[in-house]
Amino acid sequence: MMQEALKVAVQAVDDKKGIDVVALDISTVASFADYFLLCTGESSRQIHAIADEIEQRLAAHGLRPTHVEGYTNAEWVLMDYVDLVIHIFSPQARAHYDLERLWRDGKPLDLTRLGERKAERSSPRRAPRKESK
Repeated sequence: MMQEALKVAVQAVDDKKGIDVVALDISTVASFADYFLLCTGESSRQIHAIADEIEQRLAAHGLRPTHVEGYTNAEWVLMDYVDLVIHIFSPQARAHYDLERLWRDGKPLDLTRLGERKAERSSPRRAPRKESK
């Protein structure tokens, strides 16, 4: 059931154009959850849209979060579905907290195996600015 919830959540993130989506199987390294889903929204409005979409879609599958933190500030929204914990970050918070490093013993999941998935989006990388003379 949780893998189906993860699939639904990933699709919700994709549909709201979340970037840098990572799913980790933490079942062998944590006792409080089986999966982490991490993603980035590029503005507080987008972070809210991602969180709202995830909550609506999982509610349609009979799942409600036991706890939500950070929604008001929209820097790091944490949605706790017991065995699935979803983290929606601003780019700055994602870089600062670096959960992928903290949970590096978790097993990254191949999101394309969860079902039909749109092409991966990552944050745009800007070329260094050339100095003008």
